[in-house]
Amino acid sequence: MNALILRFNWIYLKIHFPYKSPYQLKNLQNTPSYRIYELIRARIDTGSLGPGEKLPSTRSLAADLGVSRSTVVVIYEQLAAEGYIETASGARARVSLGLKTAPTQKQPSPGKRPQQPPSLSSYGKRVATLALPQPPATDPRHINFLYGAIAYEDFPMLAWRRLYNRALTRRQQHLYYGHSEGETRLREELQGYLLRARGLQCTADQILIVHGTQQALELCAKVLLDPGDHVVMEEPCYLMARRTFESVGAKIIATPVDDQGLVTSELPKTRSALTYVTPSHQFPLGSVMSIGRRQALLAWAGRHSSWIIEDDYDSEFRYGLRPVDPLQSLDTSGCVIYIGTFSKALSPQLRMGYLVLPSALVVPFRRSKQLADRHAPTIEQAVLAELIRSGTYERHLRRLKRENERRRSALMEAISRHLGTRVRAEGTDSGLHVVVWIKDIPRSAEQQLVEKAHAQGIGIWPVSPLYAEGPKFRKNRCAGFVLGYASLKKTDIEKGVRLLSDVFAKR
Repeated sequence: MNALILRFNWIYLKIHFPYKSPYQLKNLQNTPSYRIYELIRARIDTGSLGPGEKLPSTRSLAADLGVSRSTVVVIYEQLAAEGYIETASGARARVSLGLKTAPTQKQPSPGKRPQQPPSLSSYGKRVATLALPQPPATDPRHINFLYGAIAYEDFPMLAWRRLYNRALTRRQQHLYYGHSEGETRLREELQGYLLRARGLQCTADQILIVHGTQQALELCAKVLLDPGDHVVMEEPCYLMARRTFESVGAKIIATPVDDQGLVTSELPKTRSALTYVTPSHQFPLGSVMSIGRRQALLAWAGRHSSWIIEDDYDSEFRYGLRPVDPLQSLDTSGCVIYIGTFSKALSPQLRMGYLVLPSALVVPFRRSKQLADRHAPTIEQAVLAELIRSGTYERHLRRLKRENERRRSALMEAISRHLGTRVRAEGTDSGLHVVVWIKDIPRSAEQQLVEKAHAQGIGIWPVSPLYAEGPKFRKNRCAGFVLGYASLKKTDIEKGVRLLSDVFAKR
């Protein structure tokens, strides 16, 4: 009886989905043959065809459906490979004897509680409740002051393509996994670059190549923190760093910043496992940590056996002055973990960055990196190494710095011209963004202004979400916005600020 029902269903398929040509099963998606395969499998799954029940021969099924026998053979072979049916030479295929069919789902009896699904780990539960920043919805037609964005035209396309093709076509003995710490050549070139550009002394072995700053932070959190450990963070802060530390159960000690960076007099009196700072260009306010506070922070970390993460995310872009020496260059006790990235100099889509580790952390970080994803892409590493070796990277940086300095000047001039004394700009000496405070508009109006600007074709981004502690440490009670300029043309900057002046005036 089941065989008759099955054959009826096949004939139904033949009428409604006439077969066109014999394909292999992997190419049968949305074809009648694939539907035949799904029908047989569904009837076995639901128990309509029980274990041991015989199927029609390939010849008779092909004749019934008017398809080639080879097509039916391919369907049966796939079902056999998946364990649904058993085939033998000279015998008809049958449903596998050991197959367990899915039981018919029953409604739970009144008063019976449904079975609880398997629980998440404590890490999974924490991550599930974290409010993570989402990629902003942007409109390509808008003038977008999106911070962290880089102009497409600024990427060294020709040099990258030439070196990439060379690396891609270079013959290798075999294709295999690379080194978890990164390719030796790139680490050696980075060692020389960091000494020339940042005055940072290290060995190539201390450098670990990672997938951008975010993976660097993730490795720091996993290797250095236990649930309940304390982490000192600037307030306001880079929110993704804070969420990374919270995901492993760390307790955040928010510490205020001013025009000299982290206020070291506010550091806790007890031990913190980790301190995260952006001393060369505080994110987002832009202050530079003074030498006195750098020395005080290092002394505090030494007394409390605390690690310091120095996120040097955009130090290449300092205008009118040489870049500030990194905190790591002052470290004599081996407590500073330096994070660098290529996201601002090349592209955030490249997902390439690096850690400079104290010697004591090299082994655990390498092994943690290997467990996370083996290694960073080797071809991109080869291209980066050659860019640095040839001098192309540093020439590109000099050109990019000049271009971004022009953009910054255009932004500041437009702000002065169209917004005047209503606005105070902060963090203008370096980086790729500024923070503007609108003195006569309260912070509660930020989102309303974002929506009004969007209606005018302008993208702006409020500063309030970067105050993870709310208004507790916020000195400016007025509305504030982070304006990135590295992806904009000077004409768009001028037009965008002029339209913003209308948005602020109409409030």
